[in-house]
Amino acid sequence: MNNKWMRSAIPALLIHCSIGTVYCWSTFKEAIGEYIGVSTFALGWAFSIAIFFLGMSAAFGGKMVEKDIHKSSLISCICFTLGMIGTGLFIQFTKGIVALIGIYLCYGVIMGIGLGIGYLTPVKTLMLWFSDKKGLATGISIMGFGLAKAIATPIMELIQNNLGIFQMFYILGGIYFVLMFIGHLLLKKPDGWKEDETKNNNFKALSMFKDKQFLGIWLMFFINIHCGLALITYEKQILKLTFAGQEILTMMIALIPSITAAFNALGRIGYSTISDKLKERNTIYKIIFATSILVTVVGLLTSSITSGIGVIVILLLVIVNAGYGGGFSTLPALLSERYGMDKISKIHGLTLSAWAIAGLTGNNMSEIILKLSNNNYNYILISTLVFYVLAMVICYLMVGNKKELVEVTKGNKKKARK
Repeated sequence: MNNKWMRSAIPALLIHCSIGTVYCWSTFKEAIGEYIGVSTFALGWAFSIAIFFLGMSAAFGGKMVEKDIHKSSLISCICFTLGMIGTGLFIQFTKGIVALIGIYLCYGVIMGIGLGIGYLTPVKTLMLWFSDKKGLATGISIMGFGLAKAIATPIMELIQNNLGIFQMFYILGGIYFVLMFIGHLLLKKPDGWKEDETKNNNFKALSMFKDKQFLGIWLMFFINIHCGLALITYEKQILKLTFAGQEILTMMIALIPSITAAFNALGRIGYSTISDKLKERNTIYKIIFATSILVTVVGLLTSSITSGIGVIVILLLVIVNAGYGGGFSTLPALLSERYGMDKISKIHGLTLSAWAIAGLTGNNMSEIILKLSNNNYNYILISTLVFYVLAMVICYLMVGNKKELVEVTKGNKKKARK
């Protein structure tokens, strides 16, 4: 029982495969809107709030996670499942603005806190157990977060169609509680590993943003999520426009989101595993941004969305999804490479604050662009292309190559040659 699979990989998958269902939002948001009588645009803020609280709870909860993973995994389990069940209650018993506020609170705030703490909790434990293959370890766990959408989407649709929308939240809330609680019981750091309480207490978050490399990592992580959400959250609309008038429309709309979700998961395990073979993990981000730039340029030059060139649109969504997932899974190993393992939960959590901001900007930027351009999706591609190019510049000039291990304590930056 006391091995790296039972004490880190399996519990991490149980937790991440549960909380990763936040990305199933598009599967049921229209059904919720119709049931409670609100617009999907107003309801869409519940997802944005959830991602915001995910990132901010991870940023502020890093010290607690570093100190006690059992406390943090239990808090995650309770908050996430209470958020789901509370959402079901507000859908069933209230309507209109009251239901909307309740969903913001339950799905957005409470569940969002469970997401952030749960996302962060298993990561350091995985890297400690898989010390020689940190990329593979984090890839396994974070792949679960991405794969959750592909697994849960058909289950959610089945429950919705046969039992109803609020029953879905009750049933899945109970199932996810059991899965996450088992993960909580199994999760354990390797015997002999002791946390340095002095370093934990002396950590100053603001001092990290004075470090050029960390700021660069934060910015390119933010841009990758921002651009990913700008496109991923509009997958169905993009596909409908691309395949409009074609007989295969219905089949493609149903099939492609599962394919892109699978590539999101494969990107998480694939990119992070490849990073273990490289001397410099930042190379992965260069690959992600280069491929994203290339496929976006091709999409623009061919006007693939509006002209109905489905192959290019599918390729665009697949590559963006893979890069989106790979950016998440490679991040912890990149941070440990630059800053060591002692404070990795706090530093990783702080970096996830970029996810919080991107959760507010990504899909909402697309919404604004579509309103101003009369639903011209090419302008979304132009905006993401600009951001991807900026990320590539940051990748080279601010993050660069691994030269030294950086330690930041009490606001002072100390550098020690490796």
